[in-house]
Formats: sequence, structure tokens, C-alpha cells
Amino acid sequence: QVQLVESGGGRVQAGGSLRLSCAASGRTFSHIGWFRQAPGKERDFVAAINWSGGTTYYEDSVKGRFTVSRDNVKATVYLHMYSLEPEDTAVYYCAAADSQFGLYKKRVSDYDYWGQGTQVTVST
Repeated sequence: QVQLVESGGGRVQAGGSLRLSCAASGRTFSHIGWFRQAPGKERDFVAAINWSGGTTYYEDSVKGRFTVSRDNVKATVYLHMYSLEPEDTAVYYCAAADSQFGLYKKRVSDYDYWGQGTQVTVST
């Protein structure tokens, strides 16, 4: 049974940092991605990592502030978030993709499994 369990969300002041974790189990995946959804908005791509090769890629607004890493032993992917802004406030989801086809997976439809989400709130 596939499980993606997120943790690490919370409330932080602008300029602060948080680290989100996504523990994956049940099978191996080609990509693990992070998305976020603010109230009344669509679920948007944030960042992702190719599990085998370690290639990472990011949405433009988080480049230089967010970093994705993985721990193969723990089967866990991390989203390190620095210099957080109020606009980063959202529910953050990790997602896993089965298909190896495609170098970049930035669409919701590219992913087969989803975590439950974790709230990140950035205050001024």
C-alpha cells in the first residue's frame, strides 16, 4: 500500500524557515513533487526531485529560497524553505509519480499518489 506522510508544517514569521518532510512507502517512484494550495486557488507546483538521479527543479518564485533533497535510506524527501514570505502561506502536499516518462513533472496530473497535506502559515 502506497503511503505518503507529510510533516513539518507550522506557523513562522516572514523571513523564517521551515523544513517539510515526505516519507514514502509502498513502492519506488520516479519523481516526488511538492505542490501547494492557498485558499480559493488551484494546486500549484512548487518543486520536485527525480528519485533515482537526484535532479531537482523548482517553480520560479521559490528558486533560491526552497531546496529539495532526499534521504534514500529513510525513503524521505525534504522541502527546505528559507526566506519565507506571506505569499508562501498554503497547504503543502507531496506527491509521487510512477511513470519514468518525462524529465520534468510539474502538473497535478503527472502524479499518481498524494499525501494528506500540511499547513504552512507565514505571518508578517
